Amino acid sequence: MQYSDDMKRRLRRIEGQIGGVLRMMEEEKSCKDVVSQLSAIRSAVDRATAYIVSYNLERCIREEVEKGKDGNTEQMVQEAMNLLVKSR
Repeated sequence: MQYSDDMKRRLRRIEGQIGGVLRMMEEEKSCKDVVSQLSAIRSAVDRATAYIVSYNLERCIREEVEKGKDGNTEQMVQEAMNLLVKSR
């Protein structure tokens, strides 16, 4: 699968957020602030995961339709849902 520049940007932003949390820890910032940032990171990872799964699902369904096949779309959706549930 090819990953778009947007997908990579999302992960680089998360990488920057993690660096920020490490700096906060070095600076001995409050637990509340650190946990708040970690929560934001978790949300960003969840959104990135959903974006990647939905992008891939859409691409796979389009390929099936172009081939004249649409019988596997239900299975593809189920696999995508399983991926999302597993990521939590």
